[in-house]
Amino acid sequence: MSLLVVGTVAYDSVSTKSGSRENAPGGSAFYFSISSSFFTSSSLVGVVGSDYSEKYFSMLEKSGVNIDGLEKVDGETFRWSGKYNDDDFNQRETLETHLNVLENFNPTLNTSNKNSKYLFLANIDPKIQNQVLDQMQTKPKIVALDTMNFWIDDHQNNLSSVIENVDIIFMDENEIKSFTKKDNIITAAKFVRQLGPRIVIVKKGEHGAIMFNEGDIFTAPAFPIEKVIDPTGAGDCFAGGFMGYLSGSDDLSPQSLRKALIVASVMGSFAVEGFSTEKLAQITHSDIEDRFRGIHGMTTFEPLNNNDTLPKRIS
Repeated sequence: MSLLVVGTVAYDSVSTKSGSRENAPGGSAFYFSISSSFFTSSSLVGVVGSDYSEKYFSMLEKSGVNIDGLEKVDGETFRWSGKYNDDDFNQRETLETHLNVLENFNPTLNTSNKNSKYLFLANIDPKIQNQVLDQMQTKPKIVALDTMNFWIDDHQNNLSSVIENVDIIFMDENEIKSFTKKDNIITAAKFVRQLGPRIVIVKKGEHGAIMFNEGDIFTAPAFPIEKVIDPTGAGDCFAGGFMGYLSGSDDLSPQSLRKALIVASVMGSFAVEGFSTEKLAQITHSDIEDRFRGIHGMTTFEPLNNNDTLPKRIS
């Protein structure tokens, strides 16, 4: 089934204790589309400047991503630079952000994209996310959304209007607490679900993720990684794995959604093992399946049968 992503395509300059990269390919839609392309046919809508390298267009096309909607205009591509704390990858300092051509981005969807069955609104201005929703000619089977604290803190009204019209929302633990003003994840997820989305996915970094799907709560662990190189884009790759699996399987059953969350965890684990999408460029579908099976093996145990009991102290 067709999967459309609308978001940013950027140049990232990143520094971690493992090294650094200057002007590496990045952006929410770039990471998402590379990740999702392992499972389904993806189309990307975004904007870059005249300085954007042809090799990155080729990288997307070789991954099977349709880039007819990736507009190239005069000017410079959106740029972000940041440095991660040596002792805690959850802490990073943004050094520079230059919107450049993204500042005037007004996405125009072609006929094919307007009829996409699965839609992901990647981390970008909620006004742009709403513009995309308004252009859809047929209602997608699933609309999912990602966001960040910048939009939560300073554009909450616009963000809330988008959230009301999506089926799935991705937020990390701090974002959902900030958005809802709730201290408890379960309470916060319940609050968000009452706004419209039926599925709320809370990302917890190295501690995995929790999915709230009506009465079904499912927790996926993070795949254990010995050495994290660069966490930039891990959340986008996580979402790409989730939506890519759903689009590829075209199955929205509770069990399929659970599998999608495990796939998401797997793709996030690969993303952090290299700068930009360097690690994703090295893996195969078999590598993904091996980690999927690995998570299953790490979390499987014998349940209590009807007549079984846990040991208890005898007085």
